[in-house]
Amino acid sequence: MIRFEDVSVVYDGAAKPAIRGVDLTVPEGELALLVGPSGVGKSTLLNAVCGLVPHFTGGTLRGRVTVDGRDTRTHPPRELADVVGTVGQDPLAHFVTDTVEDELAYGMESLGLPRDTMRRRVEETLDLLGLTELRDRPIASLSGGQQQRVAIGSVLTPHPRVLVLDEPTSALDPAAAEEVLAVLQRLVHDLGTTVLLAEHRLERVVQYADQVIVLPSPGAAPEAGAPAEMMAVSPVRPPVVALGRLAGWSPLPLTVRDARRRAAPLRERLAGLTPGGAETGPGERAAGRGAVPAAGPAAVAERLSVRRGRTEVLRGVSLSVAAGETVAVMGRNGAGKSTLLAGFVGMHRPAAGSVRLGDLVPHRTRPAELLRHAGLVPQDPRDLLYADTVAAECAAADGDAGAAAGTCRALVAELLPGVPDEAHPRDLSEGQRLALALAVILTARPRLLLLDEPTRGLDYAAKARLVGVLRGLAAAGHAIVLATHDVELAAELAHRVVILADGEVVADGPTAEVVVASPSFAPQVAKILSPAGSDTAAGTTWLTVTQVRHALEAAA
Repeated sequence: MIRFEDVSVVYDGAAKPAIRGVDLTVPEGELALLVGPSGVGKSTLLNAVCGLVPHFTGGTLRGRVTVDGRDTRTHPPRELADVVGTVGQDPLAHFVTDTVEDELAYGMESLGLPRDTMRRRVEETLDLLGLTELRDRPIASLSGGQQQRVAIGSVLTPHPRVLVLDEPTSALDPAAAEEVLAVLQRLVHDLGTTVLLAEHRLERVVQYADQVIVLPSPGAAPEAGAPAEMMAVSPVRPPVVALGRLAGWSPLPLTVRDARRRAAPLRERLAGLTPGGAETGPGERAAGRGAVPAAGPAAVAERLSVRRGRTEVLRGVSLSVAAGETVAVMGRNGAGKSTLLAGFVGMHRPAAGSVRLGDLVPHRTRPAELLRHAGLVPQDPRDLLYADTVAAECAAADGDAGAAAGTCRALVAELLPGVPDEAHPRDLSEGQRLALALAVILTARPRLLLLDEPTRGLDYAAKARLVGVLRGLAAAGHAIVLATHDVELAAELAHRVVILADGEVVADGPTAEVVVASPSFAPQVAKILSPAGSDTAAGTTWLTVTQVRHALEAAA
């Protein structure tokens, strides 16, 4: 169904090809998973399937890409629209209409489908993706995860034979991600749809793949094969695979269920050991030996309620964050996580209750003064980026923060090496834009750092670098609040986890206690090594592969 024949793509002005020597086939009715580190050309490869490369992006495509027999060099995207449905990394760039129902119908209207067919398919898709209650909502009023589901639904309604998806679960909560992946699997198995998707959160999707395509490094030829075989050589791998490699399991497990069946000997080796070690981070101390340093609150919300139009988004939320503490705020899409973070930087005036940063009231404080007290990296990093180049953006951040020249640029290099100075922020990948936006905020070294989905678009190596930076900030006394669906990040980093539901706090406690009590928010290692009902108070809950590795090394 999809065929690459010795394909290379060179963008105008680039010194090296974005992809080179791509020669692979995705058969009809298969789900192919494209993996690799950030910046290796995954989005370029996906865009070559739908014709955006080279018809929209420019550059030179050598070789041949065919989709259902159509050569993408001679068929622009509009002539492939009846065959290929595409959702990129940025759902907002995908939308054409104003409301959910209109967006689901738009693609079918463009193809001239009968009205009765459109009505039936819209209803089916609303039910499939849990969007029924949102059908009349303006798209601009939805959360990032809700927008991502709408974007996916809008390409499902025309029933394309090929789906190309770039990080389709990056903004989804765990339950919503499972629902979307179940829909994709049903399309593959029941309708013979061909799916090619790129995803950094492999723990969510690798078990559904028929084949895995690995792009190991920029310009390197891809390798393709069975998922377990490819995970053995892939430079990026989910925790369940990393644990299998550490334990020496062969073949490598791809699911928690497979790993749990083999985990008895590993549990015996870990018996009597405690999570932790010389290089553990805050999340591991919370699960094991350490505790949050005693310190006064850097930020306090008391019985906070926030309304957006007629909707009460937050209801009576109380949250205190101490200096040196890292708190992960989790919950379903639309639970109020982003609104809570925005409240700490004064973007929403409380309808009731209060927010304080020390002696400051955020919504009454001038932005220039607030900058050094609280900084928010929003879900869409482009909201912070205005300059024409990375270098100019960093220079402006240094000036705004009164920092030494080069401070912001050094932070970008630490978070994600290889981002060029002359690149325009809009031309960066999602992960690169996030690294730049985070560096812009960190340049001012605010006492309170607020991050909304900070690992969206980041591979495991980039996430590990982010964790290292945030641990250093917490150790230096900064308070950190993360709104995230990334359960592995919360397990690795957070002292506390707060779970929101319908604008209210339903759980607040130490990371190990909260995440293990919830099947949706438990990390893979906890599901494998810490059976339900395990004694978290005794320090026997394992949350991360790092914990297990350090414990085994210390006992050797």
